[in-house]
Amino acid sequence: MKKFLLILIISNVSSACVCYAQHTGTSHTQLKKATWLLGDWQNKTPRGITVESWKKLNDSTYLAKSYQLRGLDTVSSEHVRLEEHHGNLYYIPTVKNQNDGKPVIFKMTASSADSFIFENPEHDFPQKITYNRIGKDSVAAEISGTYKGKQRAIKFPMGRVK
Repeated sequence: MKKFLLILIISNVSSACVCYAQHTGTSHTQLKKATWLLGDWQNKTPRGITVESWKKLNDSTYLAKSYQLRGLDTVSSEHVRLEEHHGNLYYIPTVKNQNDGKPVIFKMTASSADSFIFENPEHDFPQKITYNRIGKDSVAAEISGTYKGKQRAIKFPMGRVK
């Protein structure tokens, strides 16, 4: 009888977990839409090189390292977590020497098969981060918002590194 009761309890708990996972969106459908970001991206300009590398950590998280080089100097660097929780996608950058080294959370406010928009209206700058897939091997990222009372946008077109 104890074995039967134990099997019944385990069965019910398993069913509840499956239902909970389906209800809370833990199938990570939003993150799966971003698989086109995975890989290495780069943009070379006369001012320097921008590099962004994305990899999959697990089913709910992608990680990126991004940095800008001018000559041999790294002028900026950041680590990004793209995480899905309960059906919501979050872009979470941690930028060296900014925000006391703490991550800033941007919530996805719009998406399509080829674009994502993340926003945090409380952040100083940027308040909006956008990624657009231009083609199989090209992406355009943009940060925008109000800076010192004026609207500002900075684009980062990048090509896939092969």
